[in-house]
Amino acid sequence: MNESIIKNKSFELAKRGVDFYKYLISEKKEFVMSKQFLRSVTSVGANVREAINAQSKADFIHKLSISQKECDETMYWLELLKETDYISEIEFNSIHQQSNEVLKIIRSIIITSKKTLNS
Repeated sequence: MNESIIKNKSFELAKRGVDFYKYLISEKKEFVMSKQFLRSVTSVGANVREAINAQSKADFIHKLSISQKECDETMYWLELLKETDYISEIEFNSIHQQSNEVLKIIRSIIITSKKTLNS
């Protein structure tokens, strides 16, 4: 998997997450879960960038693993925002789907990287 693909997709997710956070605080007046969401959604791409600049294959896998956890946490906050009626099903579906796509790519890169590390 080309590193620039996950770099771009995680950055696009972060940009969208920032816009979504602005919407949650201005329109929905939700400040606690939205802040947690903002932290995790922006951390995905930040850790991808760290992984790209890793000092070793093991460090690369470690940083991407953190990114994977942050992406999963992002999805958790979205699910909670939906289940507590802060966001609609439509608002939820689009960004959750985008997060899930990024998560799947990260997991795929980790699996491939672990195979090459162990061979």
